[in-house]
Amino acid sequence: MTKTPTLQCAGFRLSFDQPKVMAIINLTPDSFSGDGHGGGADAALRHAEQALADGADMLDIGGESSRPGAQPVSEAEELDRVMPVLERLLPLGLPVSVDTVKPAVMREAAGAGAAMINDINALQAEGALEAVTTSSAAVCLMHMQGEPRSMQQAPHYADVVSDVEQHLLGRARALLDAGCAPERIVLDPGFGFGKTLEHNALLFRALPRFAALGYPVLVGVSRKTMLGQITGRPVQERQTSSVAAALMAVQQGAAIVRVHDVAPTVDALRVWAALRS
Repeated sequence: MTKTPTLQCAGFRLSFDQPKVMAIINLTPDSFSGDGHGGGADAALRHAEQALADGADMLDIGGESSRPGAQPVSEAEELDRVMPVLERLLPLGLPVSVDTVKPAVMREAAGAGAAMINDINALQAEGALEAVTTSSAAVCLMHMQGEPRSMQQAPHYADVVSDVEQHLLGRARALLDAGCAPERIVLDPGFGFGKTLEHNALLFRALPRFAALGYPVLVGVSRKTMLGQITGRPVQERQTSSVAAALMAVQQGAAIVRVHDVAPTVDALRVWAALRS
């Protein structure tokens, strides 16, 4: 497959001549990074406005934590957290992605104007494929072994790179067969989702292989445990390592980096772009 140079997300068409920075706007009270807004629309709007001022290209909101050990929330509670914030963020003029595994939330969010559905479960829930294909939103398919409550207990693979690649290609094929245009699909190897540090490192080195599949690749390693394992620093002290990882991901072919620390990431990518050319 030829590399897709653009991504169609509802009313937006994104070009990847330069990588995109996606700002994380957590709407949960139990975010692993400690920056959750607990469903408060005013706080989330201020956060999003600051991300826009700092140079974010996209926003990603989620009302259910996917950290290791996280407990699920009800469909009604997730909608109550997500929808009021989505309505407040759309006028900012940036593509807004909604991080959810629930088809009902996908339908409501896409119907309200979400530009992307970001699904850690890669549309495997019953009704998820239909919820996305009947909309005009883009979709990010992520690989996860197991589920958030237990995924880090004993992850194992025959060949982590091949296993993840085949899973993502299979989910992309399911989307294509359901009528979704390839220009709407993004792939995410799922760093930290049922992976050891060794697994994450192997996937990171294989990013050029994932980028060559023809779909934009999203990488989210911001503040994650893998960075703490490498640096020995707690989550609130992982800004530098997060920026370094985002820069390396882009150098390896990532089209989108999903981050907490927008301003330093944008600065690092601007310096990289200016000096490499």
